[in-house]
Formats: sequence, C-alpha cells, structure tokens
Amino acid sequence: DSVGDEMIINKISEKGIKISKIDGYDLPYEIEKNVAGVSALAMYEALQPVCGFDIEIYKKIKPGSGIGSSSASAAGSVFGMNELLGRPLNKIELTKYALKGEALASQCEHADNLAPAIFGGFTLVRSYSIKKNKFEVTMTLSETKIEEALESIRPFLKQDGGDVEFISYDNNVVKLRLLGACSTC
Repeated sequence: DSVGDEMIINKISEKGIKISKIDGYDLPYEIEKNVAGVSALAMYEALQPVCGFDIEIYKKIKPGSGIGSSSASAAGSVFGMNELLGRPLNKIELTKYALKGEALASQCEHADNLAPAIFGGFTLVRSYSIKKNKFEVTMTLSETKIEEALESIRPFLKQDGGDVEFISYDNNVVKLRLLGACSTC
C-alpha cells in the first residue's frame, strides 16, 4: 500500500482525452468535471498532438481533505502526458496546465500544492501570475521564511510526538532534522 494517488496514462490512436477508470473515490468521468481531465484537456488543446490519452485514476488521497488531492490529480495527468510525448514541456509549463484543474477544485488557480508536486522538494510559492501567455512563478527562500514555514507546521508535528529542526540553507538546499516519533502512524 502507498499513500499517494496513482495514475495510468496511455497514448491511444483516438484523438482526445478520456477517463476509463476511477478507483478509490467517487469522482466524475466527464473530462470537464474532473480535475485530472481539465488539466489534461488544457495541455492537450495547447499541444494538439496526433494521438489521444486514456487516463485511469487510482485515488488514495481523499478529495477535499486539504492535503493535495486535487493537485495530485492535476499534476499527475499533465506529467504523465508530457512523459509520453517525449517531454516537450518544462515544469513551469506543466504547472500552467495543472492550474486549470486546480481551479476546478478550488475555484481559483493556486500552486501551493502543485508546485511541490511538479518541482519536487521543499517549495515555497510566494506568487504566481500569467502575463501575455507567459507563466511566472516566483519562489523566495530565506532562513526567516523557512523558520516561519516550520513554525506553522510544528504544532501538527508535536501532536504526533514529532518535531523538526532547521539545520541550514545553502545553495538552494534546505537541511532539516526530523525529530521524535509519530504516535499514530
């Protein structure tokens, strides 16, 4: 068993996007009502590939839980399609299309969970905007910002008998020490 969602995305000869399977939670199969579908369709319409894509979703993150369920679906669909197409898009461009699905779930485009899913690692998003078809993500990281982020999650870690200690920030690498033990995991 794993914690995260899983998706199987296949290239198909029939043009368009289709969702053929959803397992785990009751989600819509209609592309325009599904976060993964909306993100995939936005990317598909922009790239206009000669193939189509069939998406299977194995949903393990509870929708509406606040821990990135919609971001996992949005990021997963565009990442998988990008891989199958030979990686024509960079991470900024993938985020641009994944935001469309996130907007369906949250009624606004926000990259707070999308950016870490696509960029990886510890990611703080300060702002993002789309100007003249160019998507810009500005991320600033300072020791003060890192400490503020850690202070905001520390109470939750302590509830489970854990904590986190900031070690260093150098050359865009944050080093943390995880402390304690999770009593409910």
